[in-house]
Amino acid sequence: MKLTETVLPGVYIVEAAVFGDHRGWFMETFSDAKFREQGIDIAFVQDNQSYSAVQGTLRGLHYQLNPKAQTKLVRCTRGVIFDVAVDVRAGSPTYGKWFGIELSAENKKQLLIPKGFAHGFMTLTEDVEVQYKCDEPYAPECDGGILWNDPAIGIEWPLHVTPVLSGKDEMAPLLKDAVLNFTYNH
Repeated sequence: MKLTETVLPGVYIVEAAVFGDHRGWFMETFSDAKFREQGIDIAFVQDNQSYSAVQGTLRGLHYQLNPKAQTKLVRCTRGVIFDVAVDVRAGSPTYGKWFGIELSAENKKQLLIPKGFAHGFMTLTEDVEVQYKCDEPYAPECDGGILWNDPAIGIEWPLHVTPVLSGKDEMAPLLKDAVLNFTYNH
């Protein structure tokens, strides 16, 4: 398992070894021991899965506030997404900066997004399934979000279409107005 840190410290691209033969393939999507070898200690407690039927569906930008903030390990198991992490930790040298990567069933890459980052993705194909692990269960009282197209963040979404959004995501605040309680601690 290979972990590559992105331009946002703490956000990692995770690439598992894939073993294939005439039957198909096998991969280990998470290994506590291999993450610990890399200095990452996470106890995942919940697995989530979403399905999006339509290309251009955008989910995000979401986060959970402390004390129920979540680290997520995200992968796309059907179709293709553009997955994004945004640093929302006060005092961070990369505050408001974003990193995006294409995750797909074919490339089998994953994105590790720690606490203090907002997360979102856009579907680049129809019929998309996304699965992700969390180290805290969903806590609606700590639910937060930021508008997907906040110009202060400037995410370059790959599809130039009007995205399919939930009502909640349509009404999300700008970063400058969002309720945040994350602090950079390095």
